[in-house]
Amino acid sequence: MKIDRLIGILAILLQQETVTAPYLAKQFEVTRRTINRDIEDLCKAGIPIVTKQGVNGGISIMENYKIERTLLTNREMQDILAGLHSLDSVNGTNRYGQLMEKLLAGSSDFMSGSQFVLIDLSSWYKDMLAPKIELIRTAIESGRELEFLYYSPNGESTRNIEPYYLIFRWSSWYVWGWCKRRKDFRLFKLNRMDRLKLSEKTFDKRSVPLPDLSNERIFSGGIHVKALFDAECKWRLVEDFGTGCFEEQSDGRLLFHADYTDRENLITWLFSFQDKVKLLEPQNLANEMQQIIKNMEARYSE
Repeated sequence: MKIDRLIGILAILLQQETVTAPYLAKQFEVTRRTINRDIEDLCKAGIPIVTKQGVNGGISIMENYKIERTLLTNREMQDILAGLHSLDSVNGTNRYGQLMEKLLAGSSDFMSGSQFVLIDLSSWYKDMLAPKIELIRTAIESGRELEFLYYSPNGESTRNIEPYYLIFRWSSWYVWGWCKRRKDFRLFKLNRMDRLKLSEKTFDKRSVPLPDLSNERIFSGGIHVKALFDAECKWRLVEDFGTGCFEEQSDGRLLFHADYTDRENLITWLFSFQDKVKLLEPQNLANEMQQIIKNMEARYSE
């Protein structure tokens, strides 16, 4: 994209005193004429760029122009690099890594030290997620509707939405958009979407509120949980809720307290501990789990 190239050219000029048009053309895999047009655009944007002919000539930013050449610190650039590589981990390409290499071209002194922050946003569903993310990005950029089959606790339904944001939260990917069926903004989980396709219908972009991503908004209904765990479950409790979520009892067991927001999630989470936990409160949920256990016993007795 042109904007990526313009940012890349500016980054190189901020890090090097002088570069040549052939050098920039090679770095960004375009013609010299394209680079000349890009330099003109940067000048129109208010960046005083000077070009000199001859053996020692080239392209540079005006010497006395008051601009901080080191716009970013080494640590800040490392964080940007980690973020760009994390996007590559999602879509299975090296697109963002290549962009970063262009931004860092010729600035090895600035980017001293090795990259030690690594972020991998991929999942078990990477092969299915990557094409969905690319399709949703295309829809957002081109202002086209999306059609898909959606699986929810209430059943399956066909949805048409105007997509606005791709969101990574709670270890999963979501799309935030205007649902034509509900006549409201909704959050859809990519893993629950099937038969996703780009519609021929375009839409005029609305004034879009940012999604409320608080647990209380997405998983309504607070559940005050009290449970007794065996001592060997400590590492799981610490990993999921931190060290302040339980009190060690005299017999070594752990009295767990927490507020949970999703009933189905809570039941699934408790059953993952098998026989190493007893739910004490709320009593109605404990009764429901007991009935589930009886149903399971009857099924396996058949």
